[in-house]
Amino acid sequence: MKTIAAVNEFVIRFANVNGTGSASANAMFAKSIFRMGIPSAPKNIFPSNIQGLPTWFEVRVSEKGYLGRRGGIDIAVAINPQSMAQDIADLNPGGYFIYDNTKPLDLRLHRDDVHLIGLPLTDMCRREYTEARQRQLFKNVIYVGALAALLNIEFQVLKGLVDEQFKGKDKLVASNIHALELGYQYAQKNFQCPLDVHMERRDLIGDKIMMEGNDALALGAVYGGATVVAWYPLTPSTSVIEGFEKYAKRLRIDPGSGDRRYAVAQAEDELAAIGIVIGAGWNGARSFTATSGPRFVTDE
Repeated sequence: MKTIAAVNEFVIRFANVNGTGSASANAMFAKSIFRMGIPSAPKNIFPSNIQGLPTWFEVRVSEKGYLGRRGGIDIAVAINPQSMAQDIADLNPGGYFIYDNTKPLDLRLHRDDVHLIGLPLTDMCRREYTEARQRQLFKNVIYVGALAALLNIEFQVLKGLVDEQFKGKDKLVASNIHALELGYQYAQKNFQCPLDVHMERRDLIGDKIMMEGNDALALGAVYGGATVVAWYPLTPSTSVIEGFEKYAKRLRIDPGSGDRRYAVAQAEDELAAIGIVIGAGWNGARSFTATSGPRFVTDE
C-alpha cells in the first residue's frame, strides 16, 4: 500500500458534530502546531449552526508557507458517523483514517489504499467519566492527545495551552491534561509513533500571532472607531460581537471616570439591527451591524 510520507507538509480534517465541544479541542490542536514554529492555516467549515449537524475543521500545515486550501486530505479524524462516507472518500491514497472503533467500521466504508487507525474513544470515556456531557467533551481532548503521539506534537506545548485556557481553574486543568494523557498513552502503546506524516519543531513563525478571523474583525472594528454595535445572532456573526465587547471593555472605557464608551444592542431581527445603527450614525456615532455579516455605518 502506498504511504504518504511528509514532515510539516500535510492537510488534516476533523469531522465532528456541531454542539459537542469539538471546536475548542480542534483549535488547541491548531495552536499547538503554531507554537512549534510551523506555519499552518486552520479553517472552520460549518454549513449550519444547528446543533447535531455535521461540522468540519481543516488545518493545512506547510513549512513552505502554502496556506491556501487544496484538494484532498492526508489525515481524516472522523468522529461523526453521519459524514464518514464523505470523509473517507476525500482522503488521499496512502492517507490515514482515524475513527472511533468502539463499534466496528462499516465494511462499506473500507478502502484498501488508506491506513485505518481505530481509537476506542467511546469506551475510554465510559470507563473514565460518569456524566454524559463529560464523555462528550473529553472525547475530543482524548483524540487530540492521541494525535500528539501519532504526529509528534510536543506534549509540553499542549499542557501549556491547557494551562492558559483554564488559568486559575486547577480542576479543569488537571482533567483536561488527564484526557490528553489517555489518548497519548493509548496511541504510543498501540501504534508505531510517529506516523510517516508528522511534525518537527521549526522556527518559521517570527513575530506572527494566530487569532480567529471573527476576533480579528472585532478588533479591527474597535480600532476603526466603532462604538455602537447592533446585532441579530446568526452564523457566523455571533463571535464578532463577543469579540467586540471583549476588546471594548479594555479599550472603550474612559480613563478618568471609568464610564463605558460603547454600546451593544441585540435586536429582534436584521431590520431592527440596521435601524439602530442608522440612528446611531445620525447622532454622530460610528457603528456597525452583525446579522449574517457585518455592515458598517459611519458618521460620514
